[in-house]
Amino acid sequence: MLQPAKLPPITITTGDRERLAPIASAFVGRSPDIGLTLVDELDRARIVDPSGVPPGVVTMNSSVEFHFDRNDGDRRIVTLVYPGEQDIAEGRISVHTPVGIALLGLSEGQSIEWVAQPGKLKRLTVTKVIHQPEAAARKHGEGAVEPRAQAGY
Repeated sequence: MLQPAKLPPITITTGDRERLAPIASAFVGRSPDIGLTLVDELDRARIVDPSGVPPGVVTMNSSVEFHFDRNDGDRRIVTLVYPGEQDIAEGRISVHTPVGIALLGLSEGQSIEWVAQPGKLKRLTVTKVIHQPEAAARKHGEGAVEPRAQAGY
């Protein structure tokens, strides 16, 4: 569970919210901690049009560099994906994981804490958003980005 008193502001696109809301609701029955945490994150997020999301925000299908604060700067690079699209060997992490939920909507330089196991506090910091689909679309003049077809969950 994310730590409410220490939650940084997050930004989520309208398309990501529309696609994630039913996924989060479905997971409430299967994995209550994960499902409810994702629901809470969607509820507290600032929702923006994909064309207006700042390029340093972690959106779905963004590639991001981050580090766990207790790992002496051990940086990791992952792409945040929908359930069913994850592949740890390929660096694709599902939003249906504690780390995936923690990354969603964070901006470069922001940190977030959560309890990974009873009494074990985790903290990660976003170092850099390497690729954000919305920023790439703007750069290529494509305008708003539609979410990819749902892969199932």
